[in-house]
Amino acid sequence: MNLFSPAQLVDQYSQSGASKTRLPSWKLLLLGVLAGMIVAFGGAVTSTAAHAVSNVSLARIISGMLFPFGLCMVILTGAELFTGNCLICISVLDRRASILKMLRNWGYVYIGNFAGSLLVAAGCAFFGQMNYSNGGLAVYTIRLAAQKCAMSFTPALVMGILCNVLVCLGVLTSLTAKDTAGRILGAYLPVSFFVICGFEHCVANMFFIPAGLFALKVPAYAALAIKAGIDTGPLTWGNFLLHNLLPVTIGNIIGGVGLGSCLWACYHKKESETAAKGSTTDRAAA
Repeated sequence: MNLFSPAQLVDQYSQSGASKTRLPSWKLLLLGVLAGMIVAFGGAVTSTAAHAVSNVSLARIISGMLFPFGLCMVILTGAELFTGNCLICISVLDRRASILKMLRNWGYVYIGNFAGSLLVAAGCAFFGQMNYSNGGLAVYTIRLAAQKCAMSFTPALVMGILCNVLVCLGVLTSLTAKDTAGRILGAYLPVSFFVICGFEHCVANMFFIPAGLFALKVPAYAALAIKAGIDTGPLTWGNFLLHNLLPVTIGNIIGGVGLGSCLWACYHKKESETAAKGSTTDRAAA
């Protein structure tokens, strides 16, 4: 079969997650920056493709068709993505990694993801990428960022939970395949679902909202946003960090850890089974 079983998948991720916790800090940061940039590129592509589409359903479908390739590239390049690394809880539950080592991984990767996303956001806002449609892309970016900053805590939290259940399903289903095409398809569909539904992803928001904040610093873009009647009041760094990034990050952790824990409980190798196999092997050797 060209497919790993769920039990094999959980065991393999347990080993893989443990190895992630042992990576040196500099490598976690660099691979985190790479993943942040890849996800930000996905955000830039979807905004560029959908900014002039007035039909909301069509715009969501276009975004859902394009954005998932970011996670595919993250998986194939071995980059470190915070939301996917919530699955390291499987390694912790399997006693192959400690909670402190998991938190260390999360911390360095989160910082790296943030840095990579900011680099792409600044490049797009300050160097003319948002000039499409006579600045219409910049207006779209500012409006989207302002809407995200205006979210209240509970909706952002729940949308974050739902999002990372799908993202982590994408990570895991991609690993069930033994060939590149299967891995890409496994990652693609769950992420497409979350994008079309409009769920909240903390690393994606590290691009979308700073891109809007940076665009607002460009006088021409700011004037267009005012002319378009956008309420830019909610679009501040404080609202970004406290009203969006914080609850979405918490939600992403709950969703990813919840899914990982559920699958571990259902499919992990029980110690009694391992001991029994060991006893059988010992008797056979004797």
